Parts: sequence; C-alpha cells; structure tokens
Amino acid sequence: MRKLLKRSAIAILTLSIVLTAVAQTGQTQRVRFPRGRTTAVLKGAVVRGTQNQYILGAKRGQTMIVHITSRENNAVFVILGPNGTALDGAEEGTDTKDWTGELPLSGDYSIWVGPTRGNATYTLEVTIR
Repeated sequence: MRKLLKRSAIAILTLSIVLTAVAQTGQTQRVRFPRGRTTAVLKGAVVRGTQNQYILGAKRGQTMIVHITSRENNAVFVILGPNGTALDGAEEGTDTKDWTGELPLSGDYSIWVGPTRGNATYTLEVTIR
C-alpha cells in the first residue's frame, strides 16, 4: 500500500511538472547523435522560471547515461519516459546532475533542464548504449 501511495504521489508530481513545463518551456530540441557515436553533447542556457526540453528516441533495455555541468553548479534535470512518468532517481525535487539506468520502455524520452537558482548555462551529455 505504501509503495502504491508513493507511486501515486510521484505520478501526480510528474503531471504537475509536465503541465508547468509546458507553460514555461524555454527551448525544445530533438537530440541527434553524431554518426557512429553513442554520446551527444549539448550546450545551452536556461532562464529562471523556464525549462529546456530535449527529446530522444530509445529502446527498452538500452542504458541511458545523462550528466550535466554548469558554470555556477545550478543546472539540474528531470527525465520523463514515453508514458510521461519520471524515471526513478531523476524526478522533480532530486536536483539530479548524474543519472544512469536501463530504460523500461521503447519510445521518446524527455530530459527537462532547469536552474536551481537564477539563470544557468550548462553542458548536457547524453549517452545511449
């Protein structure tokens, strides 16, 4: 029962994040991997109160590795699966800067980048294996 309540709370929180992010989106970009490479390096900036969205397709069972760095150590991310559910360890409120995991579904994943304070200039590295 406790696990169900936790998952329900996470689902509600994720939905509120998505609805807020839709209203306050900075930039949206599809991630393209260079030919023969499994890692994409993306540089960007996000203004306080907005989030940038990166979309990439991946298959169930693949491993995703995401790492973010920023000049003022104030950029974090949230990863949503194809079903709109946040991936464990990369949900709102965790201030995620590094995440590695096996993907549970095939489809488009969204990585939402936002600042913890002020504006943030960042480098986002995404690897799919």
